Amino acid sequence: MAKAKPVYVCRECGAQQQKWAGQCVDCGEWNTLEPSTVISSARVQNHQGYAGSDANRVVSLNEVETAQIPRYRSGLNEFDRVVGGGFVAGAAVLIGGSPGIGKSTLLLQLLASLSTEKNTFYVTGEESLQQVGLRAERLGLRQSPIQMMAETQLESILQQAELLKPSVMVIDSIQTMFSEGITSAPGSVSQVRECTAALVRFAKQTHTTLFLVGHVTKEGALAGPRVLEHMVDTVLYFEGESDSRYRLVRALKNRYGAANELGVFAMTEHGLKEVSNPSAIFLSRHETEVSGSAIMVTREGSQPMLIEVQALVSEAVAGHARRLAVGLDQNRLAMLLAVLSRHGGTMLLDQDVFVNVVGGVRIHETAADLAIMLAVLSSYRDRALPEKRIIFGEVGLSGEIRPVPNGQERLKEALKHGFNAAVIPKANQPPQAIKGMTITAVSHLREAIELV
Repeated sequence: MAKAKPVYVCRECGAQQQKWAGQCVDCGEWNTLEPSTVISSARVQNHQGYAGSDANRVVSLNEVETAQIPRYRSGLNEFDRVVGGGFVAGAAVLIGGSPGIGKSTLLLQLLASLSTEKNTFYVTGEESLQQVGLRAERLGLRQSPIQMMAETQLESILQQAELLKPSVMVIDSIQTMFSEGITSAPGSVSQVRECTAALVRFAKQTHTTLFLVGHVTKEGALAGPRVLEHMVDTVLYFEGESDSRYRLVRALKNRYGAANELGVFAMTEHGLKEVSNPSAIFLSRHETEVSGSAIMVTREGSQPMLIEVQALVSEAVAGHARRLAVGLDQNRLAMLLAVLSRHGGTMLLDQDVFVNVVGGVRIHETAADLAIMLAVLSSYRDRALPEKRIIFGEVGLSGEIRPVPNGQERLKEALKHGFNAAVIPKANQPPQAIKGMTITAVSHLREAIELV
C-alpha cells in the first residue's frame, strides 16, 4: 500500500497544496491551510459512488426515470415549507447555527414526531445519552421510540445504521466524527470531508434522510471546508440571537425546493413552536405615530412578510458621523445615504445614522431601499409616516425607483393585515385597483419624498 502523503488543505475551498503558506492560492483566504493526508488510490477505488447498481452504466437522457419524488411530512408545517414541502428519502440536510440556538432541540422534536410511523436513529457525539434524555423529558418527548447512540467513530455508526435500517438519521455533530482510516484529529478538514462523504453515500444508497448538525465559526459561517456545503442537498441556517425568543430557519441551498425560504419559530420551555403569523411579531405596536419608522413587505422564498424598518438620525457629537445597520448590509446603507444626498436634497454628512430591522430579521433583497430612505428622512425631519401605509421598491444610483418581484402578492399580504395605502414602484402598479387600498406609484425618489 502506498504511503499517505502529507499535504495542506484549505478549510474554506478544499484546495490542496504541497507546502504550507499563509494564503491559499485558490480562494485567497489567509491562515486557512491545515495539515492533512492524501487518501491512497487503492482506498479511493474501493469507495462506491451514489449510483449503486447503476454505476458504470451509460444511459441516454430520455431513458432516465423521472418519477415524482415522494415527500413525507414532519408535523411542523413551518419546517416542511422551508425544506420544500416535506422530507425526501435519501436527502442530506446540513443544519448550522450558533451554540444554544436550538438545533438539537428542533431535530429531537422532528424525530419524535416521525418516530410514530418511521424508524429513526439519533447519533450524538457531543452529549451523553443522559443529557439527551433530560432534554427529551423537558420537552415531553421521553416516551418517543427514537433509537439513540452516543458515538463518534464513523465505522461503528455506519455498522449500527446498516442493522437498524433507519428512515431518518441525525448526526450531532459532524465536527465530532472521525474515521479510523484518517490520521488527523476530529474536526479537521480531512475528517469532516471524508466522514460527510461516507454518511451521504450511505444515505443515497439506502434512501435514508440524513440530518447533519454543523458548527459555526466566530464570524457566523459554517465551520469546516466549503466543499461540505456542496456535498449535501440542503443547507439550513438558524438566524437570531440565542437570548431572543424567536428563531428563524433559512434555506441557503435546496436541491428539492426553493432556496431562501424562511421559517419562524418561537422558543418556549417546551421546545420550538412554529409561528403561524410571522408578520405580527415583526411589527411594533406604537400608541401614537412616531418618526423614523416605515413598514415594508419583504418576500422570503414563497412567503411575503411585513417588516418594520426603524431609523434614528442624530447630530454627530465627535465630529465623525457614524453609519450603523442591524439586519441589512451596511455598505448598501452607505450607498442609499449617498443617493439621498444627491437626488433627495438631504445632506447627512454631520449626522449619525442608525438603521434597525425589527425582530432580528436580516433583509437580503433590495425591495427595502425605499422604506429605508424614507425612514431615515422621517427621523431627520422628525415627521412620522402614516401608520397604515406600506412602502417598498429598489432605488437606483440615479434616484429611479425600480420594480421588485411579486408586487401584487406583497400588496395582498399588506391588505390582509389592515394596511390601506401603499407607495410602490410605477412598474409594480397592478393592472386593476385593489379594493380597500390606495396605491401610489412613483418612478423617482423625488416623487416619493414629495408624496410623504
